[in-house]
Amino acid sequence: MADTEVMAALAALEAHRVEIGHHRIADLFAADPGRAQRLSLYLGDLLFDYSRHRITDATLAHLIALARAAHVEEQRGALFAAECVNNTEHRPALHMALRNFSGKPVLVDGRDVMPDIFAMRDKLYGFARQVRDGTFRGATGKIFTDIVNIGIGGSDLGPAMAARALSPFVKKGLKLHFVSNVDGADLADTLEGLDLASTLFIISSKTFTTQETMTNAQSARARITSVLGEAAVGNHFAAVSTKLDLVGKFGIREERVFGFWDWVGGRYSLWSSIGLALAIAISPEHFDDFLRGGHEVDDHFCTAPLHENIPVLMALLGIWYRNVWDFGSHAVIPYDQRLARFPAYLQQLDMESNGKSVARNGASMAMATAPVIWGEPGTNGQHAFFQLLHQGTDVIPVDFLVAAEPIAADSHHHQMLFSNCLAQAEALMRGRSRTEVQALLSKQGLKQTAIAELAPHKVFPGNRPSSVFLYHRLDPRMLGRLIALYEHKVFVQSAVWGINAFDQWGVELGKELCSGLMPFVDDDQTDTSRLDPGTAGLIEYRRKLIAG
Repeated sequence: MADTEVMAALAALEAHRVEIGHHRIADLFAADPGRAQRLSLYLGDLLFDYSRHRITDATLAHLIALARAAHVEEQRGALFAAECVNNTEHRPALHMALRNFSGKPVLVDGRDVMPDIFAMRDKLYGFARQVRDGTFRGATGKIFTDIVNIGIGGSDLGPAMAARALSPFVKKGLKLHFVSNVDGADLADTLEGLDLASTLFIISSKTFTTQETMTNAQSARARITSVLGEAAVGNHFAAVSTKLDLVGKFGIREERVFGFWDWVGGRYSLWSSIGLALAIAISPEHFDDFLRGGHEVDDHFCTAPLHENIPVLMALLGIWYRNVWDFGSHAVIPYDQRLARFPAYLQQLDMESNGKSVARNGASMAMATAPVIWGEPGTNGQHAFFQLLHQGTDVIPVDFLVAAEPIAADSHHHQMLFSNCLAQAEALMRGRSRTEVQALLSKQGLKQTAIAELAPHKVFPGNRPSSVFLYHRLDPRMLGRLIALYEHKVFVQSAVWGINAFDQWGVELGKELCSGLMPFVDDDQTDTSRLDPGTAGLIEYRRKLIAG
């Protein structure tokens, strides 16, 4: 359970909510013409506009008091000092070291890990350049035209999301593919039409034992050997793993194995060798820019005062709505088709990190934790779920992300896209009253009876909060900034809630049960009587379906 200081700060926020609950965001703007400028922060060319929230200066003061009650600054210090913030797995969380350009050492158990990071990065960049320039080729001498990354979770979502986001920077003639689902259709559909002689597979699994990943990896290996022979494995596979013995047995040479460390969690691993496919695709130089964008946010997070700290304010606004207003979900809407996978990436980052009902000390939580994170690109979402955002019974805070200028896209299209983003943020805030609806319908010539019948359906309640992230262009550096902002937001929320953001025990039980059920699924003669009746019934019915 949360400590008394935090609960007292939350109680003060609850009382404050009652006090200002009748205020409308539009009225706050009307009373304060400088509100948009005051409630905006900059990080380079990135603007974080949080003016369209149900907050006043007093709200912000209460939220900062909550952060201090939770000792956020001290917990931030512990994170960057490589203390054991992941207390259930007895290790630090140091993904920030992977993007550390400060020149300062990062000590783990008294040892500077930066030389190891630089050495592994140099090895990764060297291999990436060999693939890009054709020095390293397939078994028949063909240059690689397709790269298939096989992983799951952070080993898939991160590179897949980033490769889509940074597609204008991908080397011409090179295509990236990502396989994660153990459903054989994922691998089959990916390999359909590919020339295996010019295809490189990257197997991303720290332990080289992940069920889904290794099942797909073995199937991919079988395809290569059936077409090119056993000896071709060494030319068509690389691995991101720490288990050299298992990788060696698979047939991958040590010089094509790239590791990372146990203080890098899976959902934070894109900054590590897990980014190999991305580094090959966009070049080591652009991957370096990506890392530097993350480092810029680390520096901002560590040095900016709490009231001027973008990830801190993102986190506190989220807590304001989750714990005080009881809003259960949060939408992320990028007005950028290339960021289509960004909401899914954030789902894992946020919900796997903070989807906990147990505090760091093992006690049951006394407050709600992670909201449901979801979203799709605009403008597609406007023709799908925006109905719910505007007129649904639940209030859902929204993050809008949009660039000022497109990369490799039509500028006229982008003007329409940008206008839609601004319009949606304004519509959510402003809404449309019944009086306004009636006047509009009357102007259209409708009779009073028709107006009375139709008006309720066209009312928009408004007063629905949103943030806008506006930046010049979506390039590698900006993508690095955006990811790191959300990473630190998640950490700050975990600090306030008193939970460990860096373990994920909730994914283990299903894996264990799957292993136990496989013999019953594999062999239709295995007795299912000792299974629970629901599971046994489903297995028996599957057997009947297969038997015809």
